[in-house]
Amino acid sequence: MICPSPKKIGLAIAMSLVAAPAFAGTPVTLNARVVDASGHVTLGELFDDAGPARDVVVAERTGQSVVLDAAAVQTFARRYGLDWDNPKGIARIIVRSDGGGLAASQNREVLTYAHSLTVGEIVQGSDLVWTKLAAAPVDAPSGVDAVIGMAARRPVREGDPVLVHDIIAPLVIKAGETVLVTYADDSVTLTLQARAMTNAAVGDNLNVLNTASKKQIEVMATGPDQAVVGPEAARLKADRNPSQIALR
Repeated sequence: MICPSPKKIGLAIAMSLVAAPAFAGTPVTLNARVVDASGHVTLGELFDDAGPARDVVVAERTGQSVVLDAAAVQTFARRYGLDWDNPKGIARIIVRSDGGGLAASQNREVLTYAHSLTVGEIVQGSDLVWTKLAAAPVDAPSGVDAVIGMAARRPVREGDPVLVHDIIAPLVIKAGETVLVTYADDSVTLTLQARAMTNAAVGDNLNVLNTASKKQIEVMATGPDQAVVGPEAARLKADRNPSQIALR
């Protein structure tokens, strides 16, 4: 299981070996609702009865949530005299923003990532889970259908809420690749090979270099290393942007 802030937790654990206060071992339990308001996740926010160690910072939260490795937290807490026996054997602790003080009764089901994803990785159904948060992010998608099959625009961490601006349509053409371009009209169909000048997802326009004539042309990506030009490209564009069609 991955902790999103391994360097910070690792550094804190290493420093505690030298400078940890000599508190007597105190049994503690994980809070039923682990939330953080300041972005500095403390032992007091994680555990009931943390006592003098309640203000010790465990990790930094930069997004709506942060996922902590439970074993690392357990070791860290022991350095400060807190004994958490983890009776349920959980592997990770998800710490979420308190939503600016919104009451728990205002909790809403929000899509979050069940697994961390790297840039360009395609979102699968198994990567998503509904989680109760204090409030839904403004940029939250309408549902799983708007997310599955999309690609991660940036690295996302397990436990993070799903945001529309963090996902993009997956690339089907990459710069430098050979693309088969098709021109189709009522009575004629022509194909040519070209080299992509930019990346593109399905429906994107891109420039390609005709390998025969050495001229650049603008085409529309339709699939992996496939593109169209001419009437078919215009029809697809109109289908994607019906509001741009003049009323007749």
